[in-house]
Amino acid sequence: MASQPGILTEWPWQRLGSYKYLVMVPFAVHSVYSIVAREEEERDYTRILILPFLLTRMLHDQLWISLSRYRTAKGANRIVDKSIEFDQVDRESNWDDQVMLSGIILYIGASTIEKAKNLPLWRMDGLIITILLHVSVVEFIYYWLHRALHHHFLYSRYHSHHHSSIVTEPITSVIHPFAEHLAYFFLFAIPLLTTVLTKTASVTSFVFYVTFIDFMNNLGHCNFEFIPKWLFSAFPPLKYTIYTPSFHSLHHTQFRTNYALFMPFYDYIYGTMDKSSDTLYEMSIKRPEESPGVVHLTHLTTPESVYHLRLGFARFASKPYTYEWYLWLMWPVTLWSVMITWIYGRTFTVERNVLQNLKLQTWAIPKYSIQYFLQWEREFINNMIEDAILEAERKGAKVLSLGLLNQEDELNKSGELYIRRHPQLKVKVVDGSSLAVAVVLHSIPTGTTQVLIRGNPSKVAYSLAFALCQRGIKVATLYENEYNKLKLAIGAEAATNIVLAKSYARDIKTWLVGDGLNKEEQMKASKGTLFIPFTQFLPQKIRGDCFYHNTPAMVTPKNLENIDSCENWLPRRVMSAWRIAGILHALEGWNVHECGNTMFSIEKIWEASLRHGFHPVVVASSKQKP
Repeated sequence: MASQPGILTEWPWQRLGSYKYLVMVPFAVHSVYSIVAREEEERDYTRILILPFLLTRMLHDQLWISLSRYRTAKGANRIVDKSIEFDQVDRESNWDDQVMLSGIILYIGASTIEKAKNLPLWRMDGLIITILLHVSVVEFIYYWLHRALHHHFLYSRYHSHHHSSIVTEPITSVIHPFAEHLAYFFLFAIPLLTTVLTKTASVTSFVFYVTFIDFMNNLGHCNFEFIPKWLFSAFPPLKYTIYTPSFHSLHHTQFRTNYALFMPFYDYIYGTMDKSSDTLYEMSIKRPEESPGVVHLTHLTTPESVYHLRLGFARFASKPYTYEWYLWLMWPVTLWSVMITWIYGRTFTVERNVLQNLKLQTWAIPKYSIQYFLQWEREFINNMIEDAILEAERKGAKVLSLGLLNQEDELNKSGELYIRRHPQLKVKVVDGSSLAVAVVLHSIPTGTTQVLIRGNPSKVAYSLAFALCQRGIKVATLYENEYNKLKLAIGAEAATNIVLAKSYARDIKTWLVGDGLNKEEQMKASKGTLFIPFTQFLPQKIRGDCFYHNTPAMVTPKNLENIDSCENWLPRRVMSAWRIAGILHALEGWNVHECGNTMFSIEKIWEASLRHGFHPVVVASSKQKP
């Protein structure tokens, strides 16, 4: 929102939320009806192309978003180092409003302007007119309009909303108040309307010009430099006819320079070119990839989770993961992404953060949860994890944390397999079990004398049982086989506090639950029971009269930078214990592995987490609804 919002700041459909897309339905239906209900000679096929074109524009923008976030996470050619936070993601979540507006204008124009009906597919003269009018008229008017928008009166009422984003993303380019967008649409309509009135317009000229504007807008706001230096050396005049991402980035950091739309020659003519433009370009184009201090290794969960990656849908990723109805419309893309995971064999960078000058990166393994349980995938997955560890070693990382399934106990002994294969590893492999146990222990209500533990056996489950028994807390199980496994795992002395709770499970108000908890077992709990997960997956919330804790996680310090997406189903600025553990090992300089049967000190890592600004997640006082 602008600092002093002016008239027509709010978009007409803003209050509709996700239902805003219904505004487009009448136009789309009418275009289809006009084809179906009319005779062949009366049909206008131009209008039927508008909706597919709008969808193509949205896909184009989304590809730029994903590319920009991927490149800036890796660090190569990044221009501005400052972080993006949730408030910017929220502010820019309506980036598709301008696509809707353009669609409405195209529909109205195609319906009311006789010369805009039944446009030919191609006309060379119309394309040339469009290019000439853009260079001579649109660029000139935009330059002065843009300077006017930086006058205090207009800036405070409109343009300051756009400049709220110092660090730009491709979609920042279209984040403006409604009135400002109207001005831009009238400006960009000059070449298109001229070709319509002169009967030189074509479908190609319209698609070309709008796509050109989208492409150049996204390019100028992507925050990584990629236009090669040799291009300007081979064709020196290009310096004045095409801007670079670094050129426009200076406009967002300096405000009073580099006003040009896409062609900087007006900045040269009127003396508003920033003197550091060439220097910033040189620095950005030469900037190497970032060397992380800590690498966190994660993976996809459900097929739709690919959209929740930071490289996916920005708005979707900025909220805890839940299934949204509109994702079923994406099933062709979802199916394609699943197929890619069967053949693609390299991790990829999805996120970067900074804490106390420690550079953090998150790498994703392109495999879904279900694939970890498939016997024929195990060797392939192990090889990918091993390659990622060796890659982290080559890049100079101090720690690699494993944020993967508990199935890793069987898959690679929680990372121990790689330590045996590479005993000279300098990068320390940390599975984070100690902090996960510590978080669960501190989530148990004070004064608790007995807990029930239920879930598939794992390193964390056994460590929890052992720690609780040492503290004199009774640990109950529902099944005899789990009872025997726990007693065998924790030793005879501590095992005296392990009990079988077939008959009195309903008397226990605190349940520690892992993977494998089913509906029937949840129904055995009494009203008001607190379910505390000890794995990375939430149990299904069946009981409306019980409490459900988050998976082991902590709230991050305020000085952790570049947090603009949620980790799976965790709330904003909350990080899983497995991920935090790797950060703490690096910050404290603990030069040890924590994997396999090795468990780091629970007390020591808990104290370190508090010392570095992490703190426990507060459980909501109201009951969680299923």
